[in-house]
Amino acid sequence: MALKIHPSAVVESSHIGDNTLLGPFVYILQGAKIGKDCNICNQVFIENDVIIGDRVTIKPGVQVWAGLIIEDDVFIGPNATFTNDTFPTRRHSHEQYHRTYVRRGAVIGANATILQGVSIGRNALVGAGSVVTKDVPPNAIVFGNPACIRGYASSILREEAVPVTKITDASQSVSVGNAELCELPVVHDLRGKLSFAEIGKHLPFTPQRYFLVYEVPGKEIRGEHAHRECHQFLVCIKGAIQVMLDDGENRAVIELNHPNLGLYIPPIIWTSQYNYSSDAVLLVLASDTYKAEDYIRDYDEFMRVIHP
Repeated sequence: MALKIHPSAVVESSHIGDNTLLGPFVYILQGAKIGKDCNICNQVFIENDVIIGDRVTIKPGVQVWAGLIIEDDVFIGPNATFTNDTFPTRRHSHEQYHRTYVRRGAVIGANATILQGVSIGRNALVGAGSVVTKDVPPNAIVFGNPACIRGYASSILREEAVPVTKITDASQSVSVGNAELCELPVVHDLRGKLSFAEIGKHLPFTPQRYFLVYEVPGKEIRGEHAHRECHQFLVCIKGAIQVMLDDGENRAVIELNHPNLGLYIPPIIWTSQYNYSSDAVLLVLASDTYKAEDYIRDYDEFMRVIHP
């Protein structure tokens, strides 16, 4: 089908896909590339060196500056602001801009500000008025200034992207692959409490390595990877953290807030840890020694492993 261009629109680019709607007073420069079935609303300006995928909606009052790549099925709310230069008073060629990515299925709320060089992850949701200063993980729900992770969307489908219900005790089903939250034994007497785990009974593997994560600023996120073969067992021995699990179909957020709660994570589960309390200490037991090649650090690669 042909383009639908409002008479007041100025369109210099010839790289625009079929059935794309260009609203009143849209201005598109020559070097921009726009996919099919997009909805570019009133008073949107799109600069050179911009790539926009298919089925993208950009609401009124948005400026899309050089260096921005927007993938398929993205929604950008009214008056969202993108930047592309740390020092805007200097003259730079486009090759010197930091690329900013809005990955497939992401949603950016009205009046959000996205700083240059960040990546908004696949299916992520950025709340209205947020200021995004760092990369947003896939499926994360972020808002605030600066934007922080407040949760994760419960489904890979944007239409069902409601926050995941937090799991806080072992009686609740995790329902993500073969991951399992288990309650470890506690021995309590006048001398205090002792919690333990036995290999084969509580631990489903023989640990070959352990490491501790601590003194993490509460706004930071750890993990953001999957393992090809390594199994892990997590215990927050002090304080509290939240752990997101994703098997490519189902997603869950688990709060580890007691030293007798253990979380078993098998291979091929995408994980991240966030919302560390100031005193949190996370113990991780691993089934193998450190091997860089065992890590999957890109979410799109993770999805390709699951669905080759």
